[in-house]
This record gives sequence, C-alpha cells and structure tokens, in this order.
Amino acid sequence: MSVERFFTRIVESLPPTIPFVAPEALERQRGRALQLRIGANESNFGLSPMAREAMVQAVDQTHWYNDPEGFELRQALAVGLDVDMSAVGLGAGIDEILGLMVRLFVEPGEAVVTSLGAYPTFNYHVEGHGGVLHKVAYREDREDLDALLALAQKVQPKLVYVANPDNPMGTWQNADALQNFIEALPSTSVLLLDEAYVDFASKEALLPLAPDGARVVRLRTFSKAHGMAGARIGYAVADKGIIAALDKIRNHFGVNRVAQAGALASLADRAFVLSVVKQVEEGKREYATLARKLGIEMIPSATNFVALDIGSSERARALLQALLARDVFVRMPGVAPLDRCIRLTVGPAAERKVFAQILREVLPQVG
Repeated sequence: MSVERFFTRIVESLPPTIPFVAPEALERQRGRALQLRIGANESNFGLSPMAREAMVQAVDQTHWYNDPEGFELRQALAVGLDVDMSAVGLGAGIDEILGLMVRLFVEPGEAVVTSLGAYPTFNYHVEGHGGVLHKVAYREDREDLDALLALAQKVQPKLVYVANPDNPMGTWQNADALQNFIEALPSTSVLLLDEAYVDFASKEALLPLAPDGARVVRLRTFSKAHGMAGARIGYAVADKGIIAALDKIRNHFGVNRVAQAGALASLADRAFVLSVVKQVEEGKREYATLARKLGIEMIPSATNFVALDIGSSERARALLQALLARDVFVRMPGVAPLDRCIRLTVGPAAERKVFAQILREVLPQVG
C-alpha cells in the first residue's frame, strides 16, 4: 500500500525539493572536508565572546524548557529598536518565520508575489501551503520594485516578498523607494521585508521602523553579523495584531534556551558586531580590487557576501566546480541572468588570502 494516499493533495502535488545542498552534504558526497566554507552567507568571524559565555552557562540549564515568551530577549530588542515589545516576535531563524507568515496570511490558491531568483526558501513555504507564486525578473541585478508593484496591482496578492539588502545579489533599494512602494501596494497585501543583512546596509537603505498599523512585517536575524546561524534565532517586527496572531500558530518552545541566552548577550556586545561589519567592509574592498585585477566585475554589495560576475552561467558553473575541486564551497544564483555570477561570503583576512590565491589559479581554467 502506497503511503502517498495519506498525504494532503498539496503535498502530493509537490515535487521532491531540496532548497539548498548543504556543505556537509558535499563533504559526505566527496569523502573529504572542505578547506573553505564560504557559500552559505554564514559569518566566519564567529560569535561574540559574551554570547559564547552566556550560551555555555545556558547549557547547564537545558534540562529546563526555554521561556516560551522569550521575554528578556524581546524586551531588549524592543528597547534597541524603540518599539513596543508587543510588536516583536521570535522564531527559529527567518526561515521559520517566513513559513509562519505564509501560514498566517495565505489560503490555498491565493496569490503571492516575489522576484524570480530571490530567496528560494520563501517559495518553498508558499508552495507547501498551497499558495500560488507570481514572479518578476530582476532588473540591473536588483529587485524590480516597479515590476513587483505592477504585478501586485494585477493579481492582488496576500503577501509580497522583498529582501533589502538582497540575497543572492547583495544589492539594495533606498528607503524612499521602499516607502513609495509600500504606500502603492494594494490595501489587501502585506509586505514581508526580509532584512537579514540590515547590519551591513548603508543608511540610505534603512527604512524607519513603524510597526504600529503598518502592513509591513520586518524580518531580522542573528545568523549574519551576530554569527549565530547554527543557533537558529530570528525575529519579526510588525503591528502588534500580527504578532498576536503569530502567537496563535507558532511553536512556543521553538527558540531554545541556549539560543535566547546567546542572542541576548550578543545584543549587549555592540562593539563585536560593529567590528564584524568593519572587517566585512575591508574584505569587500579587497575582493573588488581582486576582481578588477582578474578582469571580472564585483556587484556592489550591502551584505556580508559578494557576487562576482563571471560572464555567463556556463562559465560561472565551471568556476564553481573548479573551486569545489579545490575544496572551496561557494554558491551561484539559480536563474538567469543572475546565474552568470558566483556568490561568496566575506570572511577573515587569512581566509580571503587563501581564496584569492585559489581563484587566481583556477579562473584561467574556465576560459
């Protein structure tokens, strides 16, 4: 008897999907460890020493459940963001919050608007809950707000997804353009504004927080500048009514005790986060110089990674494989014309030096 007959119609209709091939999977497939792990936008600067100490201490309390309200962390976030605590909700990373937002807003068959080539995990959640994706292409390596708006006005979506700064290209929109975009969206649409890389963004890209009464859900994370990707902790800032509704469906014990302790301590160690941002900026300047010397272009980035324009998808894919043969893990965007690039995380100076040497050696091999 086939087990498929027990599944929902939505699940039965979905093809097998693996949003990302993890570096661990590559190591298992190849039977050896990677030398450089710079493809997943993690922070190889590690985490704050204060966060590490807090997490070590929290390990001794893991026989207790975590605080399901995440009270202390939400309180600290609210103070730092100058919003009411009722406007802040926690989740096990932005990935989980995306799924909860889709579940919160999207009925099967309802429209959702996003960009072709944008963060694929969002699409994964939409399709898993029966939503219908409508996509527009990037324009000049940026999310095309005009095209997104035109499509939203046409299909009247429940959700519109925009990342600013963007993944996978690292580009950004300025705050004025975003504000105009929000004001022009259909009254029945909610904007999911993914700000995973906000710590690296320039001031011009920072939209002021105004959660009360807004139809915007801001999504942020401790995975990037705070160096806590493996702890799985993120948060949403939104109208208190949205956060209250989120409480109806979220896993109240989903953000574990150790992660909450680390995030709270990391918030207090602002000097560490600023040092990471500074080192990333230095690294991006180094990579821009390297790219010019090698005759390739680096797309301007407001994130902790850079996209290098290799010229074509075929050449980019060949370079990705040549780097993997040297035990270097990077990724490339999944759709044209973005897939002419490879994307790599900006890490510490020693790591950058090793990558630069390997890139000089393998780039001539791909024509």
